[in-house]
Amino acid sequence: MKVSRRAHVPPFAVMEILAAANARRAAGESVLNLCAGEPSTGASDVVRDLAAQLLASGDLGYTESLGAPALRRAIAGHYRRWYDVEIDPRRVAVTTGSSGGFLLAFLAAFDAGDRVALARPGYPAYKNILTALGCEVVELDCGPATRYQPTVAQLEAIDGPIDGLMIASPANPTGTMIRAGELAALVAWCADHGVRLISDEIYHGITYGSQASVGDDGAGAASAARYLDSGVVVVSSFSKYWAMTGWRLGWLLLPADLVAPVDALAGNVALCPPALAQHAGVAAFSAAGYAAAEANVERYAACRELLLARLPELGWTRTAPADGAFYLYADISASGLDSVTWCARLLDEAGVALTPGTDFDGVDGASWVRLSFASSVEVVREAVDRIVRWQQTL
Repeated sequence: MKVSRRAHVPPFAVMEILAAANARRAAGESVLNLCAGEPSTGASDVVRDLAAQLLASGDLGYTESLGAPALRRAIAGHYRRWYDVEIDPRRVAVTTGSSGGFLLAFLAAFDAGDRVALARPGYPAYKNILTALGCEVVELDCGPATRYQPTVAQLEAIDGPIDGLMIASPANPTGTMIRAGELAALVAWCADHGVRLISDEIYHGITYGSQASVGDDGAGAASAARYLDSGVVVVSSFSKYWAMTGWRLGWLLLPADLVAPVDALAGNVALCPPALAQHAGVAAFSAAGYAAAEANVERYAACRELLLARLPELGWTRTAPADGAFYLYADISASGLDSVTWCARLLDEAGVALTPGTDFDGVDGASWVRLSFASSVEVVREAVDRIVRWQQTL
C-alpha cells in the first residue's frame, strides 16, 4: 500500500522531547520541562466552573460549523474591547484550536502549487501544513537585521510572484513583534499585489516592557483585524493567553470572500469544534477570565526578567528580543554542540527539557535552542541553575 506524499513532513521535535521528558518523570526522575509552549496553570477557575456545570446539565450536542453564536459574539466583543475594532460575529469562525484554523484558512485561501512566503525561523506547522497541501513555501531569512520578522523589502526581493504571506506577532520561537506601522505596510503591499495575508495572533495579550499595552497605537500587539476588508485572515486561540491548550479552541477572523468556503470546509472536516470547550470558553471573556489571564502574564514577565538577568551566567550572548509570547531563543553554538545533541544531553545529564532550533529553522537552527518560560519563577530559576552547572562540564 502506498503512503501519500503529502504525509511526508517532518515530525515536530518538541513533541518527541516532551514525550521523552514525560517518560523520565514517570520513571521518578526530576525533570524540568521548558520545551513546550504550554502555560503551566491551565484554564481559569471561571472557565472550569462553567465547564463543570455544562457537564452536569448542559446541551453538548453539535454547534454550528463556525461555532456557537454566543461564543462568536463574545470573540467579536473582545476585539471591540482590546482594539476598538468592530467585527461582525458572522466573520468569526470558531476552530479546533489555532491548528484547525490554519488548516481551514490554508485550504480556503490557497490552491496546490500556490507560493506562500513566511519567516525563518518560524513555527514549523505553517510550512508543514502548506507543504502537505501541495503549496510551495518561500522562506524569508529573518534575522537580527529585521528583528526576525519579514519586511516589504524582502517581499520585493522574492524571485517571482507569491500568492500568500504568513506572519506571526508575537512570533514563535523568537517572541518578536511587528509594529503597527510595519503591519500596515505589509498589508498594503499584499493588497497591491493580490497576496493573501494570514496573521497568527495567538500570543496577543502576552507582551512585555514598552510593548506591554494592548492595542494598535504603535505599542502592544497590533492586530490585523482592522484589515479584514483587505482580504486579511486573522488566526487566534484560547491556548496561550487564556492557558486553555488541551481544550482545543481557536478562531479565525475572515474576509467576506472566505466566510462561505470556510463554513463548508469546517462542516466537512470536523462538523464543529468541541462543544464543551466552546460553551465554557465564553467565560474566558468575563472580568474573572481576563484577570486570571493577566495574572499569568505577570508570572511570565517575572520569569522573563529572571532569564534576561542571568544571560551572562548562561553565556548566551546572542538571543532574539523576547518582546512577547513566553520564549527565549538563544544561540548555543559556542558550546561546540549542535542544538539537537545539546538538548538531548541537557535532558539526559541535567534533567532539563528545551527544544532544538532545528524545529524552527532548517538552515541555522542547529545553533539555536528555544526555552519556554510559561512556568513558575521557581521552576525557571532551578532550570537556569541546572543549565549553568551543566554547561560548565562541557
